[in-house]
Amino acid sequence: MDLFTIGWIVWLLMFGAIEGAALANKRKGDTLSEHVWQYFSIKHKGKGWRLRRFSLLAFLAWLVVHFLTGGAF
Repeated sequence: MDLFTIGWIVWLLMFGAIEGAALANKRKGDTLSEHVWQYFSIKHKGKGWRLRRFSLLAFLAWLVVHFLTGGAF
């Protein structure tokens, strides 16, 4: 196991701890989903909402294609 593998494992554990704490406290606005919804104007149409939503869509579409093609894109 190299340092990058250890780093990704630590990152995932940290994400799990942060997200788990956010889910456990039941407050609004602290989970990753709620941050994404707020920043990308998913629930409310803030200033520049079309560009933000398109950016999110483009990134997620690229990420799915990237994973499914083994990095060809």
